[in-house]
Amino acid sequence: MLVARIVTGVAWQAFFGVALSLCVQLARPEVRGRAIALVMNGLMLGTLLGLPLSTLVGEHFGWRMAFWVISGITVLAALATFAGIPRLGRAEGGGGVRQELVVFRNPRLWLVLSTSTLIIGATFSAFSYFHPIRTEVTGFAAGTVPLLLVGYGAATVIGNTVVGRLADRYTVGVQLVGLSLNFLFLAGFAVFAHLPVPAVALMAGIGLVGVTMNPAMVTRVQRAGNARPLVNTVHSSFITLGVIAGSSGGGLAINSFGLRGPLWLGAALAVIGVGALVPDLLRRSPAAPEPFAPVADHPEPAISAASEPKAVCAARS
Repeated sequence: MLVARIVTGVAWQAFFGVALSLCVQLARPEVRGRAIALVMNGLMLGTLLGLPLSTLVGEHFGWRMAFWVISGITVLAALATFAGIPRLGRAEGGGGVRQELVVFRNPRLWLVLSTSTLIIGATFSAFSYFHPIRTEVTGFAAGTVPLLLVGYGAATVIGNTVVGRLADRYTVGVQLVGLSLNFLFLAGFAVFAHLPVPAVALMAGIGLVGVTMNPAMVTRVQRAGNARPLVNTVHSSFITLGVIAGSSGGGLAINSFGLRGPLWLGAALAVIGVGALVPDLLRRSPAAPEPFAPVADHPEPAISAASEPKAVCAARS
């Protein structure tokens, strides 16, 4: 089981990086943030639907059958990808590892990557402990928590879609607003966690502005570096680091400050995340948004002016 988890983790990181790179190449430059949001919505819907589906199958047919079902879905997804993704040309500058590594000499790229870690860490420090907070502080029955998490998941899909619409034009501004609101929601949740109605509303708010910053995060990373697979894969590792750091830090906060501790930790990480945006805020001008780094030395696939990234990515994913 341990080896299987390691293999699937490595495969997931590689898939995530390649999927984002392909979607950027398939979408027109002015709608790439929306295309990225579409990919991220697939990820969020997979989590939202996959967890209850695997639980349902496991309860009725055993945990091994749940793994067989997931494996079957994975095979179908692989076949659909093989059949639907067009063959694209080699990315600009060749495909050597040395060429891909050059971009990591840019200190700004590392700051941008770290900002993503802080955004995700702020959210997961709280999300990882929603169940005990809901049951032991707010007072909900354990059976109602899955329903609350479904509502949280729906909020993430809505927020991700909205952020995708804004990510291309207001990349840094979206993250600034998102982190600021997340601070308010996390701090408010910490204060009002014992009151059911405010607690539910604040949890939904965290869903709207937490991990939903992903399209803006990816867009900002690709502009600081490039849109090639290695940058996207390293970015996904920094996102995973945020999940690990937020979850483990939240556990330590519980030991020291009780169940409201992870919420205060998340609020603190959101403030640090705002600080990480300051260099970009100072260097920005009111001019048009900075362009993406080049991703390919071949013509983009023919896409009509009326096409949407949804039609492009969905047909090929």
